[in-house]
Amino acid sequence: MRAFQVTEYGKTPEMNEVDLPQPGPGELRLKVAACGLNFADLLMVTGEYQERPPLPFTLGMEISGIVDALGEGVAGPAPGTRVGAFGGRGGLADYAVVPADRCLPLADTMSFEEAAAFPVAYGTSHVALSHRARLASGETLLVLGAAGGVGLTAVEIGKLMGARVIACARGAAKLQVAKAAGADHLIDSDAQDIRQAVKDLGGCDVVYDPVGGDQFMAALRATRPEGRLITIGFASGEVPQIPSNLLLVKNLTAIGFYWGGYMAFRPQVVTDSLAQLYRWHAQGRLHPHISHRLPLERAAEGMELLRSRKSTGKVVITP
Repeated sequence: MRAFQVTEYGKTPEMNEVDLPQPGPGELRLKVAACGLNFADLLMVTGEYQERPPLPFTLGMEISGIVDALGEGVAGPAPGTRVGAFGGRGGLADYAVVPADRCLPLADTMSFEEAAAFPVAYGTSHVALSHRARLASGETLLVLGAAGGVGLTAVEIGKLMGARVIACARGAAKLQVAKAAGADHLIDSDAQDIRQAVKDLGGCDVVYDPVGGDQFMAALRATRPEGRLITIGFASGEVPQIPSNLLLVKNLTAIGFYWGGYMAFRPQVVTDSLAQLYRWHAQGRLHPHISHRLPLERAAEGMELLRSRKSTGKVVITP
């Protein structure tokens, strides 16, 4: 089968012919229907992600497909079942082996492409906003990188939770995508002073930040007393150094958040979150935004769309 693999950290991934993977105990094999790309995939290529799998490995964290085979001790989902899964890697291939307990059967209301665009982005935003930041109805949420894969879901979920949402993104086209997801106010990070623009809107209670760098620092200074700032990632390439005196003076809380980490130490948080998110989707309250759909042989092009920030929402690869 085909697999889009990292063979050396820092080297361009390759499309390779590899043996069909066999599921081990507690695992199942999927015939991949779709795979969502994430900024984390770019970090995995360079070895900068929190996890460094042994080489070579196949990229692709979020997967949807049809159960093809069960490993030892796995009772289900049964072969032929449509499922979505967070495999961590392995999805950019014709077949993928994933832990059975990370698979959820898909409702008829969810397409394979939507399922591949769902768990990481929506799961990250929901657990970050509800479990970590305790976002309350009526509070003001500032979302940086609001047209990106996770940022757009933060806009949508924040609005669903009753917040007033300020979306910050680069350029009018991306801001319109954020507006369509429910943003109440828009800030163009290319043309406006983020700190002043947020202050003009009365400040914010919660900052959702997948960007880092100067944008985080601007948001920090526009956050109201007792506000919370959630660090999701550093798409800007710059890790901000937080002046603790500002946290002290304004009684602020800086919150680190890594969704994948909960798989190891509190998996029930992720399981409960995904169950709620799937219910909201079935009720028509969540609408995954997919800007690009590409075949597996164009996976490198999909990665470049993320790197160059030319996509909005999700890029999905379909073998």
